[in-house]
Amino acid sequence: MASAPSPTPEGYSVTPTEPLVRGAAAETAVRPPLPVKMVIAGGFGVGKTTTVGSISEIEPLTTEAAITEVAAGVDDLTHTPRKTTTTVAMDFGCITIDPTLKLYLFGTPGQERFGFMWDDIVEGAVGGLVIVDTRRLDDCYAAVDYFEHKGIPFAVAVNAFDGKVEHPLDEVRWALDVAESTPLLVFDARERGSVRDALLVVLELALARTEG
Repeated sequence: MASAPSPTPEGYSVTPTEPLVRGAAAETAVRPPLPVKMVIAGGFGVGKTTTVGSISEIEPLTTEAAITEVAAGVDDLTHTPRKTTTTVAMDFGCITIDPTLKLYLFGTPGQERFGFMWDDIVEGAVGGLVIVDTRRLDDCYAAVDYFEHKGIPFAVAVNAFDGKVEHPLDEVRWALDVAESTPLLVFDARERGSVRDALLVVLELALARTEG
């Protein structure tokens, strides 16, 4: 005598193997996206907090503190006269790239005196985006050197303040002494789409490093 068909979800009449296949597909469909960590780095006032805030799908976590008279004497405010706060620990935000991938963004503090925090912030990151202000290239040397010495994939993103950059990209690459294999691009930290494109460059670089 033939055995009774296996119980199936309401409204379905399938062979015994079909629920297994359907169950696997359903499991894949509800699987949460893979969490990936990326670091946003650069000097003081280059646009790190703005970058995270422009693209984060949640309210960004920031650790902004008022710039005191003492701090103003240490940090160069020549090109950022309207800046009244600064990051003293980190910025945090996240963005879902697609159903399989969620990017968690950690912004570093820009001042050298907070450099002791970098190792903790960068741990576990697949790559970094080093933001540059071409009016103050000296401020980003530390970030570039850090990623190079750690062997972490990174791209250099020139923030277009007032919609322009002060120097051509080939001159910026020469001044920073970064390898040709390091992506160098122009972006606008205020524009969500521009930030997304810059982050995707780093993701592609990290993926290529993994496959290599």
